[in-house]
Amino acid sequence: MTLQDDDRKDRPMRLLLVNPNMTAAMTDRMAEIARGVARNRAEIVPLTATRGFPYIASRAEAQIGGSIALEMIAENLAGIDAVIIAAFGDPGLSGARELFDLPVIGMAEAAVMSAAMMGDRFSVVTFSPLMTRWYEDCVQATGLGSRFTGVCTPEAREVDVANVRTGLRADLVRLANRAVAEQGADVVILGGAPLAGLAPEIAAEVPAPVIDPIAAATAQAMTLATLGSRFAGRASKPAAKAAVGLAPALARAIAMEAL
Repeated sequence: MTLQDDDRKDRPMRLLLVNPNMTAAMTDRMAEIARGVARNRAEIVPLTATRGFPYIASRAEAQIGGSIALEMIAENLAGIDAVIIAAFGDPGLSGARELFDLPVIGMAEAAVMSAAMMGDRFSVVTFSPLMTRWYEDCVQATGLGSRFTGVCTPEAREVDVANVRTGLRADLVRLANRAVAEQGADVVILGGAPLAGLAPEIAAEVPAPVIDPIAAATAQAMTLATLGSRFAGRASKPAAKAAVGLAPALARAIAMEAL
């Protein structure tokens, strides 16, 4: 056991919840859900991006948001036991796992892994067809594509992300039921940060478990945080190198200097 592990025994876990979207209301809702899962076992430390996009909704935007997420993590690691990337699609997840010596959990991957433990087949229900290909890629990256029944969305391409939980509620319930009845899904994942908190509200209207990705990510972050120092010194860590023009904390992380 390391000194870091020993120190953790005397305090609650601290989970860094990083939202690479710029919409603070999304962060606040996801942090509230995370606190409901963690209760007194972990402190939730929420962060909202100060640049980038109000809501990440494409592969290109996710690439940009991922680099912003890496900066946010590097600048706020002090006293943190695990990191949650709070954007469906998990921008920056692979890179963060390479750089930082602690558990990093993506809410999309966490939802998929949880769904795989709750049923044989699962579907993702989200609010815009524009995200379909990207979300399919995210599922395939987990290695569980053979158990995936597809992404279900309304036909409308343009939506108000601030109001999708209420404005599209009936459509999302209909899609979740269709995923179960027609696609054979045993579990339904509600994809997208704007849908955070909707799963328990519609659970009684869907004949299958409905997963809230941020709740799944919080539970997995707490579990992995108990492994502590086992995340240090992984073989996948890249070689240290100098960088020019990056945020100072991120440049130090890439150079393998103490943060």
